[in-house]
Amino acid sequence: MNPVSLPLPPLRRAAALVLLGALALGGAAGCSTAADSAPRTPQEQESSPTRTPTSASTATDVGWVQLMTPMNQQAVKLLTLAAARAAEPRVRDFAVRLRTGQEAELNRLRALLTRMGLPGTDVHAGHDMPGMVTVRDLEAARATEGPAFDRLVLVRIRDHLRQSAQVSRSEITSGRRADARELAAALVTAREASLAELERLPGAGRALG
Repeated sequence: MNPVSLPLPPLRRAAALVLLGALALGGAAGCSTAADSAPRTPQEQESSPTRTPTSASTATDVGWVQLMTPMNQQAVKLLTLAAARAAEPRVRDFAVRLRTGQEAELNRLRALLTRMGLPGTDVHAGHDMPGMVTVRDLEAARATEGPAFDRLVLVRIRDHLRQSAQVSRSEITSGRRADARELAAALVTAREASLAELERLPGAGRALG
């Protein structure tokens, strides 16, 4: 399912940006599900098992995994184009390796969605969000060749890596699930390494400014 299919109405786009900002700023820290936040009677407290950080999910956990999944899905599409069409061999090699890493992350993200009882559907379909490779980006890439294509890829993938690392750091500090925070930490490490490599690629200096 393509994350972007129709122009996004202003209110929906604003809501999407608020979610991203909340994650980036750790605004969902301490949030809980309705079941967690509802007051319980003494009888319920005695009969209900204690929910641990490894089993309960906060709004930050949910928002992070539901954002990271389509972000990776869209990045893989652009990286697939780059692996076949980049003019610079080192950019092609980078795209192949990064695509492999992003696909491996997707498998872990989808497994996490399942463990959290969340749907596999893209809840951000139609959202034009920072760091998200959009349908327009993919159309522009298909219409571009040579060094201009490489520059487009470097800029869009740099933005994807930066933004996804930013929201993943917020999950590490504000999330509650141990498995989600562990995956977020792995993603941050991978993105820092990929960003460092990307910035050394031929043409990166001109493309990234």
